[in-house]
Amino acid sequence: MKKIRCLITAGATREHFDPVRFISNPSTGKMGWHIAKASQENGWQTTLVMGASPLPEIDGVETIKVVSAQDMLEACQSKFPDCDILIMSAAVSDVRPKKKATNKVKKDAIDLHPELERTPDILLTLSKEKKNQILIGFAAETNDVIAYAKDKLERKNLNAIVANDVSAQNIGFASDMNKIDIVCADGSIFSPELDTKENLARTIIKFVEKLLQK
Repeated sequence: MKKIRCLITAGATREHFDPVRFISNPSTGKMGWHIAKASQENGWQTTLVMGASPLPEIDGVETIKVVSAQDMLEACQSKFPDCDILIMSAAVSDVRPKKKATNKVKKDAIDLHPELERTPDILLTLSKEKKNQILIGFAAETNDVIAYAKDKLERKNLNAIVANDVSAQNIGFASDMNKIDIVCADGSIFSPELDTKENLARTIIKFVEKLLQK
């Protein structure tokens, strides 16, 4: 039997105004990092595309470090055709400056009203290239979590989406704990109990393994 190939994204992207200033978010990449570790422990050939994160590389996991959403898209596109599973847990910045300065802009020359543009929608782009791959998205929301997750699942042609409320205390960004709901394309919802991200990562991998068997 061929080895299952799993592509995972994690961490925050950074969209630079200049070499030292950027748009980003509080993600540390913990959830995706643990998913990559659980995937590798499950015997899958694992590639982790990692944005900004303080976490170390994982033995046995191919790690591709990226900065921007465009970098992450290109790294994923290079691996996506050969993968069986994509788990998109990275926190991708939605906008970027239209112009990036080559050198640090001096304080008195900073544009206080910079023009922004949307970053590429990585998951939507890859979903249009989907063949037989299983696509798992993530939805980090502060309200109407399940409703927004269902909408994202349908728009991006996903097999399932992992939703979590990042406004809740002690879970979500930078925390070691998380509370998730896995919304499936068939309308069912699997809701594990509050747990560590390490344990939930194993839960997600086992869930995806069942999708492979269908």
